[in-house]
This record gives sequence, structure tokens and C-alpha cells, in this order.
Amino acid sequence: MDWLAEVVASKLTCFNRFIKTLNKYFDEIINYFIARNNSGFVEGFNNKVKVLKRRCYGLRSSVRLFQRIVLDTLGFKRFAPGAVYA
Repeated sequence: MDWLAEVVASKLTCFNRFIKTLNKYFDEIINYFIARNNSGFVEGFNNKVKVLKRRCYGLRSSVRLFQRIVLDTLGFKRFAPGAVYA
């Protein structure tokens, strides 16, 4: 953290917002480098659902929307002969 101490001592203000964020999420940032866990899958899935909601604008049935979500996320293999899903 020598770099951080140098920036704070230099009185530069352009890094204030970055330093504030770094201090706030320091443990989470360090944990990423230790375990390499992130929320990429969840972010991607949420984006896919948002795009699908825009594409399905005007559907009157929420059942059809959820059927479309299942179809787009699991693909046609969900309906393939011999497919087993719980």
C-alpha cells in the first residue's frame, strides 16, 4: 500500500474517488485475487433475461415469458428426447 500512501501524501485530488472505492471494497477486491470468485455468471444471466424481456414486449401471458426464458437459457436440449431435468 506504499502507492496509496504516496498518492495521499501528494495531495492529488484526482484519485480521491478511486481511493474511497478501494477502501470501501478492499476486502472484496483482495478476496477476488485469493479465490478468483466473481458474479460473472449471474450478471450474464440477468443481462440475457433483460434482453429477452425487451424482445418479448407485448406478451400477455407471464407463463409464455417464463417458457421463453427456459427455452433461451437451457436451449433446445431441454426438449430433446431422453433429456432428464428435475
